[in-house]
Amino acid sequence: MPRKAEVSRKTKETDINICLDIDGCGKGNIDTGVGFFNHMLNGMARHGFLDLDVKIKGDLDVDDHHTIEDCGIVLGQAISKALGGKAGIKRFGSCILPMDETLVLCAVDLSGRPYLNFDVTFPTEMSGDMHNEMVKEFFYAISYSAGMNIHIKLLDGGNSHHIAEAVFKAFGRALDEAVKYDERISDVLSTKGTL
Repeated sequence: MPRKAEVSRKTKETDINICLDIDGCGKGNIDTGVGFFNHMLNGMARHGFLDLDVKIKGDLDVDDHHTIEDCGIVLGQAISKALGGKAGIKRFGSCILPMDETLVLCAVDLSGRPYLNFDVTFPTEMSGDMHNEMVKEFFYAISYSAGMNIHIKLLDGGNSHHIAEAVFKAFGRALDEAVKYDERISDVLSTKGTL
C-alpha cells in the first residue's frame, strides 16, 4: 500500500497543507514564507527520500514561530498517518552526519511515545531569516504529533547554517532508515504487539 498522507490545519495564525510520500525519491516542493526554513525542509526531503509538498501562509508579520512550530505539528501528523499501523518497519533509525566542520547525531524510534532530547547550541541567533531556536521547536512538535522518540546531538560544529542543515539532513536519513521494511518483521517490532 502506498505510504502517503495529506494533512491540512488552519488556525488564526497559520494555514498549512502538507502532502507526504514516505516512499518517495526526495522531491521537495516547499513554500513556507521563510527562505531558510524552505532550504532546511528541502534538504530533509532530499536526504530522507521523502516526497514532500508544504504550503504555509503564516503570521510572519509577528515572527517565524507559529509557521515553523505548526509545520512540525502537521508534518508529524502526516508521518503518523502515512505509516498507519507500522507493521513490518524497522522502527529505529539513526545517522551521524558530517557537514564540513559540523558533526550531528540523530536517532529516532517510531515507538508511539513522544520524546525529544535536543542537545544542540547555535553560535548565532539567526540563520538567514529564521531564528535558530525554532529548530528545537520544530522537532519537538514532530515528536509529539507523530508519537516519535527523537534524539539530536551536536557532536562538533561552529557554523549555524551548517549545524541546522546537518540536523535536518540527519533527521531525514534516520527517519528513512526507521520506516524501511524488514522481511523478518511480520507485524510490529515490539514485545507488546503494538506501537
